[in-house]
Parts: sequence; structure tokens; C-alpha cells
Amino acid sequence: MQPHPQEPASRLPLPLEGITVVAVEQAVAAPFATRQLADLGARVIKVERIDGGDFARGYDTAAAGLASHFVWCNRGKESIALDLKDPRGLDVVRRLVADADVFVQNLAQGAAARLGLDAATLCAADPRLIAVDISGYGAFGPYAGKRAYDMLVQCEAGLVSVTGTADRPVKAGIPAADIAAAMYAFSGVLAALVRRGTTGRGGPVEVSMLDALTEWMGHPLHHAMHGGTPPARTGLAHAVIAPYDAYPTADGGSVLLSVQNDREWRRLAEQVLRRPDLAQDPAYATNAARVEHRERTDELVGKALAVLGTDEAVARLEAAGIACARLRDVREVAEHPQLAARDRWREVESPVGPLRALLPPITLPGGDTARMGPVPALGEHTGALLRAVGMADDEIAALRRDGVTA
Repeated sequence: MQPHPQEPASRLPLPLEGITVVAVEQAVAAPFATRQLADLGARVIKVERIDGGDFARGYDTAAAGLASHFVWCNRGKESIALDLKDPRGLDVVRRLVADADVFVQNLAQGAAARLGLDAATLCAADPRLIAVDISGYGAFGPYAGKRAYDMLVQCEAGLVSVTGTADRPVKAGIPAADIAAAMYAFSGVLAALVRRGTTGRGGPVEVSMLDALTEWMGHPLHHAMHGGTPPARTGLAHAVIAPYDAYPTADGGSVLLSVQNDREWRRLAEQVLRRPDLAQDPAYATNAARVEHRERTDELVGKALAVLGTDEAVARLEAAGIACARLRDVREVAEHPQLAARDRWREVESPVGPLRALLPPITLPGGDTARMGPVPALGEHTGALLRAVGMADDEIAALRRDGVTA
């Protein structure tokens, strides 16, 4: 029997199998980038401090005793603990990099250069190497030396100014600046690997958190730069569309709905509000009128949904062809029926046992599934990696005795 035309005769390997990544990384931006590479098959060697490792290990103990940030960003990696202030520890990193395809670092500005681990220095020594510098604000300019924690960059990039309510700006509930930088570093590595495949040369990759998050500000930024006014903060509502908000239901839930045009308003009025007269009422018949009378519009929608349970409200809205969503909390997302139906959950091993984790969003049909390897303990692979770079047992023992490695 011939294979289905969309299915290869044999499964494809993960696209980054055979690629080795060395990362001197901490917190979220670099670790999340290299976790994407690990999920796609790369071998990722994580270099950590000997005194506690990546400081994200200490953020909390919510993941069965481990830090939730660390579990999220570091599965599938090998951990080696080294003191890079000791020349012997730095020499180990250089030996690891000599056999690597990619190097990633997000140390404080200037720290990598002082160690000779900045992208420019490493790529000058090895033209095939791809070396990534992730920074807060870039390598130069008046902000280059500033500390760049996620919330600070959210403020500098203007994200906080468009998030929240009219009375109060708020930061995003996830580390948006870190994630933005991580994903551009990830895609930058993939692009550089493609270029190396055609030219034989790798080269530096530079990503700053500010650049990455400001790119994500595209709509409000272009709106304001080219003659408009900055979008107002409207909470869950929409600045120029009504009704568009979350409305409480009878069982304590909330349903968000969005009416995008006047045809949808007529269906909402007739089939959900059970007020066909509102379909032609000049105060509500057009979006401009509904925005002008937003409070009254929201009151009509809110009153109709307040007597319905969440399930009934969603069913009625969907039957009318109105875009809607449940306002779920994080625990409800973990049990989302769509994720369950598509079998998106797996178990990842860790020092405290199996932990539930979501499959990465990139799906490659016809190929091997993502390599969701274990979350490493600090220095779990130190001995094996030191032997791999040619160190004898007595040398390793001396490094451990002197506190250079753990």
C-alpha cells in the first residue's frame, strides 16, 4: 500500500538533531530560547553558577518543589556547574564551545565581553559558530548598561501604557519582554543555521528585549506615530467596537463576546438578547452608535447574559454566530477541553518526578515528536561533560576540590 500523499514513507527526524548548543544563561529570555532548540532536537548544554545555578531555580517552589519558571524554560538540557571567574572554569566553557554549533548568552551587559564570550569575539575565532547575545537594551546607546528586568522593559516599550483600565496601567501577566526576546533569538538561530548551510559561515546574532517588545507594539505604535492618538486603555473592552467585553453569567463565570459588524448585532439582538427591536433602533443599529452609547449597550448585553449559566450563554452565542470565549482562570486552562482533545499534554521527568507539560506549539506532522527531555538538577551532567572535553578523573577531582565545578 502506498503511503498517504501527505505522509512520508519514513518518519523525518527532528530538524535540529546533530546540533549542539552551549548556553551561559539565566532567568527567562535565553533559557526559553534554548528550550525551543532542545524541543526540536538540539543538544543543549546549560552552564550554571556553582552557587545555586541559574537564579531562576530560586524564584519559587510551586512546581512540586521546583521553580515554575525553571521547569518551564529548561527541560531537555544538560547542566554543568562552573565558576567562570576561575580560568579553569572558563577553559571548560571554551572547550565546550569548540565542539558546538551555537552559543547563547544573556549575562549582564559587558560581562560576556570581559570573559571573551561575546558573539563578536567567538565568531571571529570560529567563523562557523553561531553566537547569540541577548541583552536588555542593546550593545550601545544611553540605556546599554541599565538593568533590564522584564517589567522594566514592558514600561520602556510602552506595553504597560496600553494595558489595563482607563484609571490604571498594568503590566502583562506573563514576562512578555523576555518571551519576545527569546522567540527572536530562537528564530535568529534558525535563520543563521540556514545561512550557514548555504555559505558555511555562522556569525553573530544580536537580540535586545527592548527591540523585541517594541516590535510587538506595532499596531499602537504605528497608530500613534502616523497621526493618530495612542490607543486608550480599555480593560477587556475594545476602544472602537461595541459590544466587546466580558459579561458576568448567573453561575459566577464570565463570557467575553465580540460583535464585529452590524449584521452580527442584529443576530445578537434577535437570538441572544431576545430584543429584535434593538436591531433597527438608531441608538444601537450601527457600531458608531453603539460605541457612542457604550454604557447602555453593555447594560443591555449584561442584563441578558446575567440570567444565563456560562454553558447556556456560550451555546446561545455560538448558535447565533457571535464570537465568544469563556474567561478562564489558569487552572481552567490546564484542563481546557481543546488541549485535551488534541492530546497536547505530556509528562516531563525532573528531580522531583514527572511533571505535566504542554507540547511545544510547533508541530511537524510526519516527523518525530518534540523531544521534551528531563528538567536537569544543578550540575547533573558536570562529570560526564568534563570527561567529554578530555579531562581525566584526577583533574575533575581537583576542580571539585577547589570549588571550580560542582
